[in-house]
Amino acid sequence: MREHCVVHILGTEGDIVFRVTLVASSREAERRRRTREAHADRRAARTARGSTERRDSKRQTGTHPSCRSLTLQLFLKGKRARKVTMETRTVTQREREEQSSQMSHSMQMSSQIKKRTFTSRDEEASCRDFHPIITADPMSVKEILTMGDFPRHRTWQVLQETQEHHRDKWTMFGNEAEKVERDVIRSQRALRRRVDAAAIRKQAETKASDHLKHLELLSQKAPDFPLPLRSHAVWEGMTVTLSCTVQACPPPEVTWFKDGLPLRMAEQPWNYSLQQKHGLNSLEIRRCCPDDAGEYRVVAKSALGEAVTLATLLVNSRHGAAAAAGSERSQTAALKPQFGDTFPPTWVTEGDSLTLRCTFTSALRRDQHDVAWFRDGAQLHPSTNVDVETADGEASVTLRAASKEHEGVYAARLRTRDGVHERSAFVYVEDASAVVVGGPASPLALQVSDVNKDYVFLTWQPPSADGASPVEGYYVERRDLRRGEWLRCNERVQKMCQYPVSGLQEGAVYQFRVRAVNGAGAGRPSKATGPVLAADPLQHTRTTVVKVDRGRTVTITKDQLEGQVKAPSPPSHVRACQVSDTCVVLSWTEPEPRGREPLTFHVERSEAGKSSWELANLDAEVNSPRFPVFDLATGKQHRFRVRSINKYGVSDPSEPCAPISLGKPQAAPAPPHSAVAVRDTHTSVLLQWQEPKEKEDILGYYLYYSERGHQDWKTVNNKPVNKTRFTVHGLKNRKEYVFRLKSVSRAGNSCYSDESPPILVKSAISVPSAPSAIALLLCTGSEMVLGWRAPACNGGGPVRGYYLDQMEKGGSAWREVNVKPSKERLFEVCNLTSGHLYQFRALAANMAGVGEPSEASEAFLCEKWTMPEPGCPHDVQFREVGNGCLVLLWAAPLYEGRSPVTGYFLEISQGDRSDDWIALNEGPIGDTHYKVSGLQTGQTYRLRVLAVNEAGVGRASLPTEPVTVESRPGAKNIEIGVDNDGFIFLAYEADETDDESKFLWNKSYTEPIDATRAQAEIKKDGSVLTFTDPSQEDLGLYTVEVSDSPNRSSSYDFTAEDLERLKELSWQVRNPVIALQSGWQVDVSDQGDVRLWLQTESLSDAAELRLIFNDREVSGTPHRKISFDKAKGLVEIVFDQLSRQDQGSYTAQLKDGRAKNQFTLVFVDQAFRQTLALADKKRRDHQRKAGPYFQEYLSWTVNEDCEVILKCKVTNTNKDTSLKWSKDGAAVSRHVYDQSSGVSTLTIPQVTEKDAGSFRAAVSDGRGEDVSTLELLDGEYDELLQQLGKQSALSAGPLKVQSTAVGLLLYCSLKYYMSSLKTRWLFKEKRIDQETRTKSGSGTEKVWIEICNPTDNDKGKYTLQMFDGKETRERYLDLSGQALADALLEHRRLKLEAVAEKNRAKVTKGLPDVVAIMEGKSLCLTCFVDGEPAPEVTWLRNDKEIAKHAQFDITKEPRCSTITINNVNMADSGKYSVFVHNQHGSETVDVTVSVYEHGEEPPACAVEMGFYA
Repeated sequence: MREHCVVHILGTEGDIVFRVTLVASSREAERRRRTREAHADRRAARTARGSTERRDSKRQTGTHPSCRSLTLQLFLKGKRARKVTMETRTVTQREREEQSSQMSHSMQMSSQIKKRTFTSRDEEASCRDFHPIITADPMSVKEILTMGDFPRHRTWQVLQETQEHHRDKWTMFGNEAEKVERDVIRSQRALRRRVDAAAIRKQAETKASDHLKHLELLSQKAPDFPLPLRSHAVWEGMTVTLSCTVQACPPPEVTWFKDGLPLRMAEQPWNYSLQQKHGLNSLEIRRCCPDDAGEYRVVAKSALGEAVTLATLLVNSRHGAAAAAGSERSQTAALKPQFGDTFPPTWVTEGDSLTLRCTFTSALRRDQHDVAWFRDGAQLHPSTNVDVETADGEASVTLRAASKEHEGVYAARLRTRDGVHERSAFVYVEDASAVVVGGPASPLALQVSDVNKDYVFLTWQPPSADGASPVEGYYVERRDLRRGEWLRCNERVQKMCQYPVSGLQEGAVYQFRVRAVNGAGAGRPSKATGPVLAADPLQHTRTTVVKVDRGRTVTITKDQLEGQVKAPSPPSHVRACQVSDTCVVLSWTEPEPRGREPLTFHVERSEAGKSSWELANLDAEVNSPRFPVFDLATGKQHRFRVRSINKYGVSDPSEPCAPISLGKPQAAPAPPHSAVAVRDTHTSVLLQWQEPKEKEDILGYYLYYSERGHQDWKTVNNKPVNKTRFTVHGLKNRKEYVFRLKSVSRAGNSCYSDESPPILVKSAISVPSAPSAIALLLCTGSEMVLGWRAPACNGGGPVRGYYLDQMEKGGSAWREVNVKPSKERLFEVCNLTSGHLYQFRALAANMAGVGEPSEASEAFLCEKWTMPEPGCPHDVQFREVGNGCLVLLWAAPLYEGRSPVTGYFLEISQGDRSDDWIALNEGPIGDTHYKVSGLQTGQTYRLRVLAVNEAGVGRASLPTEPVTVESRPGAKNIEIGVDNDGFIFLAYEADETDDESKFLWNKSYTEPIDATRAQAEIKKDGSVLTFTDPSQEDLGLYTVEVSDSPNRSSSYDFTAEDLERLKELSWQVRNPVIALQSGWQVDVSDQGDVRLWLQTESLSDAAELRLIFNDREVSGTPHRKISFDKAKGLVEIVFDQLSRQDQGSYTAQLKDGRAKNQFTLVFVDQAFRQTLALADKKRRDHQRKAGPYFQEYLSWTVNEDCEVILKCKVTNTNKDTSLKWSKDGAAVSRHVYDQSSGVSTLTIPQVTEKDAGSFRAAVSDGRGEDVSTLELLDGEYDELLQQLGKQSALSAGPLKVQSTAVGLLLYCSLKYYMSSLKTRWLFKEKRIDQETRTKSGSGTEKVWIEICNPTDNDKGKYTLQMFDGKETRERYLDLSGQALADALLEHRRLKLEAVAEKNRAKVTKGLPDVVAIMEGKSLCLTCFVDGEPAPEVTWLRNDKEIAKHAQFDITKEPRCSTITINNVNMADSGKYSVFVHNQHGSETVDVTVSVYEHGEEPPACAVEMGFYA
């Protein structure tokens, strides 16, 4: 028995019906068929009952008659089981037979029609009103399909395929069943049309809603205050309005705070009025009182972030009270942590690390350690590239590798009880160096979308820098993380900033990057994307996890519900999801059901209007419902259709899509316009611009800046700015800049916008800082005269006046002293009460308003001064602070005491708080200025001044502010000189000045300049003091300072030496002389032309020239050409052929305005004759070079091999040119001539006297002939020998020793030795004379000396000296020690061998090699021997000794032996030998005897011998 399990799921909104049916197939079907006739009567009776009873029976049993079923029903609602029913039914054999018979009968009667189910793609399965229990009975399913009130949904298609697994066709009962089925199909079609219409309507509504949401997302921006709050200072009772504008989308929630607490309008509606309209937020405070003073803060919050702006309101009371934030609250706030030092705008290079830090005024509590960092409103969290650290007093964020995507506004936020405190700055990421010269920068913002199994879609943004040429397109690269190699995805450059990547491997993890390409090549790659998994994005929708009892789950995939679907259905909804001018990306919906086998797709295309189809993906396998088509023709429309493929086959094609064509090329966007820059700080400006009209595709803007007039454009931002305003940092103070922009889109960057109007970079004006150092200068009992120090910062504008407040000691309210501002820093306070203590404070005001008040002075007693000593000096200031020195200025005390002030003492203290004062001067100083020198550079000091009179030393002035003694960067000194009109001037150049800056010139710091003697004039960035007619009266110390910045000052001591020097220079300027740069020169050209010329400084176009020759003015002629280049100051006289008539003196008289001069050339005698001869020679030489000629004449060299090389080089040759050599009139043929290079050489291996002579080389053709000679005779030959001897000596090797039988041979090897090289041998630094024991000699390659019968006395240093006629070269050999012992031992061995060889037995003469003799004759062979003692002689025949025999007669004498062979016959032929030996050795000599018969010819190589006995 076979079993299988059928699983069905039907779902509603909250209900799930889960049914499992275990089916057991029976083998009794055949047996029942065999017994079918036996039960015919019973079957006929049953048939009459009709189909109604059978349907009722089926509903009751729920099982097929031929099956036994175990059915499990689970109803799940809200993920909880509601009901579990277990049914087991047993069906009788009779019922099974009845149903089997009925089935057979119906199959014979009915027609067969295959069922089809129509389902909408967006239709959702719904069983809200009906929950059928699905069984394995096909008839019960048939009945359910015929029910008219059953709701149709997608599950029916699943049910249909499931039932087709058991039966291929539905069985209907007669024509009535067919009619019912047609009605069902018709109803299904109508229902599908209604559902499709509803789905389309719903889809349109969803698309419109998504579009609106998309537009809202595009317009979203974090809160920002374009116009922040501004601080105000008002009088009590006045009305003030605090205003700011906020920009954000969605609209933010705006909250007002005062002194850290929310501002409650309802508590004082008569006092506060708040208006918020169109982003403008205004707070009106009516009838201000001191309680309204404080810090006002506006916080704008939204889901995208928050922004804060704050300002201070100062209320001046007319009754003496000036209120700011309460002191108690200030003291409390001082204890709370606030931001200290923060990070400024920062620049980092792409790929480098970046750290931003900020400190706090006090240690953070534990609950405040979580300082949040944001970039463009998005919070930064620790990651592999981001480190966030917070210590007690410091917080930092670090980017390990910065990229362009990291550019933006970085903010640190600290939450306290008062609210959120934030500090922010912009971080600029600069381009890294290009990988190729002139290459573009890297793209940015690379994003991956539409990820599928083998397809992704990439988008990016173009770079800001194109490089040396415009960007032509982009290369896309991918990397499989399993392999690690980057591969290029596109062969042709992609012009748009988007690209579909196909052909990926399912399940692989990829990274992508992009390179920009221009004429120089591919640039640096963009930042790689994160890992991307190529997978099916809809896989999770095909899986359902069902929880059963005891925490167990059942995972069911949608493929399991589709039964045994084999061949797939066709896809649907083929459409174009991406269209560009280069490609179309197709998209479609996978078939339903998909089947359990993997699917691939074939894409087919056809031109619109044609019926033929072709395969579009010939070389690519498509695994996902996306496919890019690149090879479409422009202007033609195509239709596409798709087929599904699995291992069982190919589906029918899908419905063709609508005609699709390539899109139009997207043009680059238009540039923005109306760019305007506004002052911000001393290093930044606010740039604003207008968007172009068509801005839909614009992603942002790139900004560029340049100094005015330089055209050196630099990039501001490398990440597009999506606003129309941007603060540009990093500019130079007091420099003028212009700006331009580009629009950024997927189609690339626009052209540059028009330049903005130039702007001078300087701080926007603000209120000045507080004055300081209030001092009491004089008291009369009812009046006090007070002085104070100017504010450290004037707020960008000059201080217009000062206000003074007073308060009695112990009082609680300040009262203003003056309503009208005081121009000076001195003020007399009247109507005071004698004996009372008063405190004072000062406020500075400029055109922006009144600044902060100074700190309260000490309590001054109002009592008339009567002390005899003088009061304190005041207004102590620094000037000309430099390395190790400064100038101190002060004002005399207002109270002199009982006698006039006679001088001043200065005291100094090192450090900014030390009270150890040291006197600078031993005696009093009469002036009110003093230059302090000898200080330590970089150290901080404070100084004070004390006045002295006859009564003694008075009170000390207040100490100065701490000053660091070092030169200010960019500081300039006064320069003295003479202007173009001859006036003496003093000039001073200062940086960071504006239109309101004034230059104050004085003499000795305080004495004004007499306008009749000198006038001051403001020049660009400086001032010039010009003297009218300087004399001794004008000598002295001159000083200058800038009015709004006294620390920019300088001085110059105008001395008598300066006056004398500058008056001389002034006379020269007023009576100018044309300066001579180069006097008269004479040049001869290669053609023989003679040129006389001189050069002066550059002259104007009005300059004049008069040329005088021998006291007569001359002009140009064809023979003598005269030219005058005024711009270069060049005067030229050119003679085409110089003659004796041109000899004489030449004078050039020049005049240019007031300047003039004259210059004379005396061109006579030897100088003229030499020039004339040289011109003639060069003219002839020029004519010679009309044909072939010698570029290099004959010359000789000696090479390393001591060979003499004769060489010449010819040029201007052709194929007909010939070169011939000769010596002493005889032709030389062994020369070598390379016609391509023109070089010809003649090599002499070993020079001898016969090689001396006259060598001649001649080159000629039809154009002419040239000859070169070399006289290798006399001195030239001696020079050759000397050079040859030198080279021979240089080639000498080291001295070596060789043992011989005679003695020791010392020798030196040379490349070539000749007699002209003189040699001399030395032993122990003494010359070796020729004697019996020594013998010297030489060969062509060796020089030697032989020492006969050497002994130990011959050891020592041997030297060979070689003299080439000019230089002496030496070679050395130390013959001692082991070297000498080895040589002597070898000498003795060789000597013994020589003696043995001399006395050895040997045959000296007598025997030939071959002897021929006629048969019958006698042969006599005689040999002579030598040796001591006399050798023994033995004769051999065929290597055997010849015994005594009658045929052989042998005679032996002391030096001779003879053998006679009598009556020779043929048998006597063979080899005969004589062997001689003694105690020193032996020798054997062979002779071949050849016997021939009568009449024969003897051998040709044999000696014929013999005689008849």
